[in-house]
This record gives sequence, C-alpha cells and structure tokens, in this order.
Amino acid sequence: MDFTEPYTLPPVTECVVFFSAVSLSSMTSESDYAIPPDAYSTDTECSEPENKLPKTCSSSTDNGKTESIEKSGYLLKMVKTWKKMWKRHWFVLKDGELLYYKSPSDVIHKPQGQIELNACSTIARGDGKQMLQVVTGKSVCNLKADSPNLLEEWLRVLQSVLRIKAASPLFTHPDTRPVMKGHLTKVKHGYSKHVWCALFGKTLYYFRNQEDKFPLGQIKLWEARVEEVQKSCDVAEVSAPYTLSIQSVNQDPTYLLINSPQEKLYHLSVAAGSAVEQVGTEFEQLLGKLLSIEGDPGSQLWEHPTLCFTNEGLSSPLTTLPSQALQTEAIKLFKTCQLFINVAIDTPAIDYHVTLAQCALQVCLTHPELQNEIYCQLIKQTRKRQPYGPPGPLQGWQFLALCVGLFLPTPPILWYLQVHLKRHGDFRTEEGKYAIYCQRSLERTQQKGDRQARSSRMEILSILLRNPYHHSLPFSVPVHFLNSTYQVVSFDASTTVEEFQSRLNQDTGTRKTAQSGFSLYSDDPTGKDLEHCLQGNLKICDIISKWEQASKEQHTGKSENARTVKLTYKNRLYFSQQMRGETERERLLLAYQTNEEITAGHFPVNKELALEMAALLAQVEFGDFERPFSSPGASGAAQTKSNHTLKQVLERFYPKHYRHSCTEEQMRQLLQRLSARWASLRGRSSSECIRIYLSVARKWSFFGAKLFEAEVSKNVRVWLAVHDDGVSMLEFNSVKVLASYPYKSIVTFGACGQDFMLVVALSSGTNTSKDKSTEKHLFAMAPLFVFVASYINCTQQQKAAAHHLSAPALLLALSGEMKKSKSPPAACRPSKAPTLL
Repeated sequence: MDFTEPYTLPPVTECVVFFSAVSLSSMTSESDYAIPPDAYSTDTECSEPENKLPKTCSSSTDNGKTESIEKSGYLLKMVKTWKKMWKRHWFVLKDGELLYYKSPSDVIHKPQGQIELNACSTIARGDGKQMLQVVTGKSVCNLKADSPNLLEEWLRVLQSVLRIKAASPLFTHPDTRPVMKGHLTKVKHGYSKHVWCALFGKTLYYFRNQEDKFPLGQIKLWEARVEEVQKSCDVAEVSAPYTLSIQSVNQDPTYLLINSPQEKLYHLSVAAGSAVEQVGTEFEQLLGKLLSIEGDPGSQLWEHPTLCFTNEGLSSPLTTLPSQALQTEAIKLFKTCQLFINVAIDTPAIDYHVTLAQCALQVCLTHPELQNEIYCQLIKQTRKRQPYGPPGPLQGWQFLALCVGLFLPTPPILWYLQVHLKRHGDFRTEEGKYAIYCQRSLERTQQKGDRQARSSRMEILSILLRNPYHHSLPFSVPVHFLNSTYQVVSFDASTTVEEFQSRLNQDTGTRKTAQSGFSLYSDDPTGKDLEHCLQGNLKICDIISKWEQASKEQHTGKSENARTVKLTYKNRLYFSQQMRGETERERLLLAYQTNEEITAGHFPVNKELALEMAALLAQVEFGDFERPFSSPGASGAAQTKSNHTLKQVLERFYPKHYRHSCTEEQMRQLLQRLSARWASLRGRSSSECIRIYLSVARKWSFFGAKLFEAEVSKNVRVWLAVHDDGVSMLEFNSVKVLASYPYKSIVTFGACGQDFMLVVALSSGTNTSKDKSTEKHLFAMAPLFVFVASYINCTQQQKAAAHHLSAPALLLALSGEMKKSKSPPAACRPSKAPTLL
C-alpha cells in the first residue's frame, strides 16, 4: 500500500510487471541513444555540445583521474533455456544503467532487458576466458567480451559506476533529501555546463537534469574555500549575475554561475566549514558564532534578542530561503506558531490547535526548505530569556515535540537543536519533560528517517493532552483479531509496521511473521469492504495520518472524529512445513480465519461437517451449552436465551449458503441438531476443540490457500488457489482440481492488459523438441503476481535458511488485497459425516 501524498488506495493487488524494464529516466531520454555512447569522447561532459562551449569532465576519482562512466558494445550473455548457451546483445551503459538490445539500431526502442546495478552489486572476472560476472541481489549474470582489451574496458567502467553508486547517498540512502538543489552553470578550465546540482552532506553532486539519479560528477567541499568573486576570465563568455568560487586544496578553482547567491553561498559555506559566521541571515550568523565556540554555555550570545522568545512578529525569515514565495511563507509560518502557542488549550479550542499544527506541518512537508525555518522559530520561542529563568511556553514545546517525530533539520541547525534540548531537559518541570521526550524522539527519527505524512489528529491529541515523557511509547491503537478480540499495542512516532508486528507477536505469543505468515491489515477509509496489507517499512503514524486524510476527503472536507482506522492481524501466507511450530494463539486465529472461509463458501464442507465444526467453535466461544434445544422443564426466558445463542452460533459459524436455503422447519431441526452436538462437547477445553477443528480442516489439500475468482474464457469461471506449493486452477462448482502449476514450472507471470498471465513450462513428456516449450494462461481477474511472488520469495528464504545460505532479496511486497470475493456455489464436493469425538 503506497502511503504517499495524495493518499490513494490500490485495487485488489498492486500491478507490477515481472519483465525486465527500462527506468523512467531512460525512457524519457531515448533520443540520447541515437548516437551510441562509444562514439562519444571518454570525457563524457565533452560528448554533447551545449551553448557552443566545451564542458567540464564528468567523473573523477579521488586521485583526480578522469573516468568514463558510459560505454556501449557487443557482449555475449549466458542464457539458460533447456541448456546453457551464449546470446549476443548490444549493451549500453548510460546514466548508471546497463541495458541490452538486439543490435545498435534498436537503441531508440525499448531494451530487451536490464541488468540492475546498485550499491550492493559486485563486478568480477568470470571463471572462463574473457568473462565477467555481475552479481546483484537477485541474480548472477555472466557476460563475455570479444577480446581481453574489451573485457578490461568493461570491467573498469562498470566498477567505476559501482564506486559512484556506493558513495552517493542517492543510492545508499535514497530517502535522504538534499540540503540544497537547483540549476546552475558549472565552469572549470574554461569549459562550462548547465547542470542540476544537489548538495548532500559535504559533497555537491551535479546531473544532466533534475530527473537523473546518476551524477555526472561531484565536488568535495570539505576543507574547500567558498566565496563570491568577480567574473573570472575563465567564465567571461558566460553571462550570469553572480559567480561563486570553490577552491579545493591543490586543485584549480571551480566556478558556479548562479542567479541568486545568498542561499547557495550559505549552504556551500556550511558544507565546506568556512566562514559560517559571516554568511546567511543574522540568526544563522549568530548560530555560526556559537558553533565556532562549541556552544560555550557562558557566552553572552545565548542572550541575543534574535535567539530568544518574542511576542512580536518576524519582518524576515530566520534562515536563508531560495525564493521570495518561501520567504513570505516563512512569515506566515511564524504567525501560525504564535497562534498555537498563545491560544489556551481547552476543550473548545482543541480542534483549532489540531488544525493549526496540521496546516503548518503540511507546509513544511510540501516545502522541505521550510523545515529548518520552523525549527529555528520554535527554538527561538522556547528559549529561556535568562540562563536560569523559566523556560518558554509549554505549547511551544508541544509543537516542537510534533516536529521532531516527523523530520529533522540539517546541520548546523540540528546541532543547535540538540544543544537546546540538552540545556532545557529537566524532569522537574513540565517543559523540561517535553525537552527530554524530544531528545528520545530525535534519536528515533535519526535511526528510522523522516516521515511521509503530517501528524494525525490522534498523534496531536496525545502530545497535547498527556506529557509523552511519562510513556516510552506515547501512542497506542487496538489491533483486532478474527475471534472478535483485540490487543492494544503501543508505538512512537517512528515505529515501523515491522517493529509494530514484532511487539504484537511478543504480546500475543505468536512467532515471527516469516514463520507464522500473519500480517497486519488496515481497513479502507472510504468504507468499502476492502483490507490492505501493510508493508513492513511503513510507519504506523503515517498510515493513521493517511487514513484520516482519505476519510476526511470522503466526507466533503469534514473530519469524522468518531471513525478511526481499524487494524486487523490475520494469516496471509500459510506454510504447511511450519505447522509443527504453531503456537496456541496462532492455531486459535487460524481456526477462526478458516471459519470465515467456510461461512463465505470458500471451503468444501457438507452440511453435517459444517454443523460439527460450528459446534466446536461454539464450545470455544461460549463454553459448555447448559440448556439443550427444547429441554423439558426449561423456563420460557431460559429457552428464549438458549435459542438466541444457537441462532448466533449458526450466524457466525455455519455456511451462509446452507443457512439461507433452509425453510423455517429445517431451521428448527438445524437448531436442535446443533444443540445436541454442542452438548456432546461438554467438558472439552478450547485448545482441544481447536486441535480437532484444525485436524479436520487440514484434510483438505488446499487448506491455507487463498482462492480468487477468475474467468478463463467467456462465462467460464474458475477458482485460482494460491498456496505454498504453487498455483492451482479449481472447478468453480465442485472445487475439484483442474490443473496445478508448481512454482518450479512457472517461467514468468504478470499483468497482460487487464488480465493475469501465467507462463508455465511444459513437461518433457509433452514436448519432443529440444527447446523447452511453454504454455501461456490468461485469467480475467485482478493481477495476483505480487501475491504469487510473496510465496515464491518466502519459500526461497526458508530453503536458504535451512541450508545456512543467505536468503535472496524480496522481489516485491504486497500493497493491498481484496478482503472478500464472490462465494462459490453450495454444491461442494461430497464427504461423509466425520466422527470427530
């Protein structure tokens, strides 16, 4: 489920194609391949003329040598069919991606495939002559060059790409946001290039355009001198209002031609660590001076009015911002903070504070440049006026506590925030307790990263109405189970679904998700009968916030405070080999989940067996049945209560299609038979009844499988059963097996238009040719390939763990699954009434 702004919910399953594909950046620049990269100079920045001026070099190593990061040419790729063989392709390495085509003339079209290169990949020589091996998290690819010299060239350029990716935060930490970004003209040695720049830490990366993720090169800023200079002769032919010079040790200067110097000069100076007390706003200059004296607590700078609380508004932002629009927004942001701090929190005003906080936080998430600004404003408004005077307003600390759980400022403001929290952390005051909580929350945000969505109403109310200092996990939410019970689980602002499930497993006595197959689901905020499986890397607070926003949008902008997200914990993947280690709680929940399948008609039981299983769950749910149906001597009230309980059992535990087809007389007889079976279970414990229930249910070979309705042709419906052994096609009326496809026989699967496609290999007995033949099956249904992939990956992980091998990386995670589908007819396969006791 993708919780990104705006909140959208996926269909039955998320649609992902399991074919080699080209990246978005490559698709948008297909015209670049009209000239093969081998035709370019080894200096990639001199490859394309721009403004009739030569360009600077693209990529350089630490020793200053220029390395090409683009190449193309023929290579042999090992293909595994019925036997291993080599196939010749035209390979293109561009923008950090290795694509291959049939021939050079096909480079303007979609590639035949792609070999993923990431920071975790390795490039090495192969076992054979002129061979190289590319090892990724998913596969091992063997390539062969035409000559030893070509092999050395490919090895050098591929290893260069991997070094850049391993060092670049764009690949090692893709969620990291740049401190500064924007277009500028870079000039060195008289060669210029218009580039898109992004500053990460102390390194300035530059790209062809904003969409590219593989940098043309980088400028290391540590121990460099950054200053504004007059136009140099090197840049005389290029017009720009301002010029910044970056002078590194023992290197010629690099010039950056920009339109507005203030923001870029400040951030580059901070990254270089030079003259930080002389650039930026007054607030930033004071901060630079404090940093230069390492925050000396005795310094008079702490008492400067610019750094301390004020009742007056701001005439200009506290931080350097790149545009007039953001500067205006910063002034509005300070007014919002003042309103939040000055308006007393009481019952009528609580929703007003929720709205103020959510609006301000949403602005900061939409415009990350304002995140430093709001921290500076809140630190200023919570600063003590004297060294030992009272701290700032409590509501300012509460607002700061909300921010720290969402995102963090960049250095040196992060350093200033840490010092501020340390100076005011005092458990003897309410404000000091909030400061201590902010310190804990800051550490968690550093570990888990920024959030995606603003604080939810639940989160804001928790911070405002109870001091989070007293709770290591300040938030809590109930998790519901299919046996109508729930477990309250606590979490903090940075808790992920994986951590949440781990805590839930510990509290309820269930195994790890990889063993039990249980997953966390959320209901649909629109009110539809859908449930969405939650990915482990999502944050619980983001999920709740996105759910609230979507629910609010469904009700014409008005918040429906009475309705909250419902989390459910149930089995998603069932592994028969893990049955022996099941805990008592897992067996209980499996039994109730099986009951849902039985009542919906997804389980082949006859009427007698269904009644026996309903009686077992009645014993688990209600205990011993005291008054059998129509027992002599029973009072009218007691008999009515007994009948009501029996009807409740039938409604919850007996198949709907059997119950709805009963006449009034048949229903009376059904209640009588149920009471007799239930009474025969007197004295049986819940665990014993669950054991019997699952023993009977597991006799069906597809126990634990998930059934999905599909069409194989017009008006011909079947069931697709996805289980741990493979995918089976079942007859719609009788649920008999029509065909089974073990995972080892599945060649590929994915979406084909609006259908789900399954390509399976034919057995050797049905094919006499040398080439291994395949058969394609199309099903008119929502694609299930993510669900299928989850089973395949989990099975591979379990096999690898059993052989003490490292498990392969997961292909995908399920985003959303349909809770219900149409029930099959009542005519299930016949079976004799079992003797359970």
